[in-house]
Amino acid sequence: MNVYIITGVSKGIGFELAKQLGSEGHFVIGIARTISKLDGVKFIRADLSETEKLEALMDELITVSPREVVSFTLINNAGMVDPIGIMGAINAEDITKAVALNLTAPMILSNTFIGALKNFKGVKRIVNISSGAGRNAYEGWGAYCTTKAGLDHFSRVVALEQGNAEHPVDIVSIAPGIIDTGMQETIRGSKEEAFPLIDRFIDYKEKGLLSSAEQTAGQLIAFMVNEDFKTVGAIADLRDF
Repeated sequence: MNVYIITGVSKGIGFELAKQLGSEGHFVIGIARTISKLDGVKFIRADLSETEKLEALMDELITVSPREVVSFTLINNAGMVDPIGIMGAINAEDITKAVALNLTAPMILSNTFIGALKNFKGVKRIVNISSGAGRNAYEGWGAYCTTKAGLDHFSRVVALEQGNAEHPVDIVSIAPGIIDTGMQETIRGSKEEAFPLIDRFIDYKEKGLLSSAEQTAGQLIAFMVNEDFKTVGAIADLRDF
């Protein structure tokens, strides 16, 4: 039995990942603030920005997993692009929430995942859903760019540490490309003074340059089950595969 723990499964890539993996007979645990109904998926309602609760949550999820498990995969997918705006004009509470959801939550979940499964001898993988914004600077995305860059570097550190582990966890931070999700709607709904590149993202939609969540989830699954996963390195871009 393969166990997949996926955050942010109420919509977008997370929903499609849960749907497709569940339909393939894997044991899928989906975490989201809003519960959806999918066959083969165990949904857990949780607000990942409430970071003080995440250690206990992850311990519980591993405990309730089936006994006959050959692999565990944690997919840190949940994230937010807000707050969009030039630094100096952003609400401090919005910055705090973005950092909690985009960076602190994946770090805590990964830390607990690694510790709880330290002696598990099967396959263990962490897939952090990153973004090109973590590797390039964009005006108006101070919080988003920073948290995704942090997620990338966190993945590099874990990869180094796990190289010395007796039963290592493979980890990768992967940018999935530009996907037609609610996040893109949020971006297109922003104001030019807050996000000077808004016209570019409107063009992506109008010219049909956005990938579907369904297609992207399928590509991610193919990437994750590839035996060469561990040879890719800690940082990757789905469009390279």
